[in-house]
Amino acid sequence: MSGDVSAGGPAVAPLRDASTVVLVRDGDAGIEVFLQHRVKQMAFAGGMTVFPGGGVDHRDRDAEMRWAGPEARWWAQRLATDDETARALVAAAVRETFEECGVLLAGTADAVCPDPSVYSAERAALVGKELSVARFLADHDLVLRTDLLAPMAHWITPKNEKRRYDTRFFLAVLPEGQDADGATSEAEETEWQTARAAIADWEAGRRFLLPPTWTQLRDIARYDTVDELVAAPRTITPIEPVVSDGAGILGLGFADSEDYFAALSDGRLDRLR
Repeated sequence: MSGDVSAGGPAVAPLRDASTVVLVRDGDAGIEVFLQHRVKQMAFAGGMTVFPGGGVDHRDRDAEMRWAGPEARWWAQRLATDDETARALVAAAVRETFEECGVLLAGTADAVCPDPSVYSAERAALVGKELSVARFLADHDLVLRTDLLAPMAHWITPKNEKRRYDTRFFLAVLPEGQDADGATSEAEETEWQTARAAIADWEAGRRFLLPPTWTQLRDIARYDTVDELVAAPRTITPIEPVVSDGAGILGLGFADSEDYFAALSDGRLDRLR
């Protein structure tokens, strides 16, 4: 985490809407989650282990985009926002998932696309911002499958960060016949890993998890199967960690911050100071 917020300090950066997708599947050892280990050069969360996702593009707000599943009003109520922003957040979730790991949460009105690799050129064009998700779907007579997503959490970047995001987390089950890949320049490595194993890596110092990622993994680790995870009721409330002056990341405070830091060894804490 960068900087501290204090009287007379730098102005607080504006928030940007963003979507993060927690992609899951059942595995032999429990629920597996698709994780990206970001390259250190990234301006935001460089070197961190994260879920796929990113900021909302203005073209994600296209009202002509075809949907199958819960409509924008349903999402707006659950994401505590207006219809236009809800539409953009859901569209961004689908777009970012396809761009970053090749999983396409779209298809016909009653079936998911079984082989997204046929759209590899379109994927590259989306990454390069030469194509909007609405245009991509329309060109191939596809609809965005909002029924393949579920609201999961809402986190707001602390005020001491230079880049700040108002991020909605979505839960998505890997569609049958698809798999996630590591074909993104934003990650040096990607993998499927159980939530428990990912947390163990964090505790041992092998990986770094920011509080929102750690919190979602800890939630997932409570369940044995994807069906149980998806069926679990959730109340989505915004979480914005508070910041203590002069403490950096160790000054972050949120509901479970004591557990977050207590799991780390003293040596690891020293490296975070």
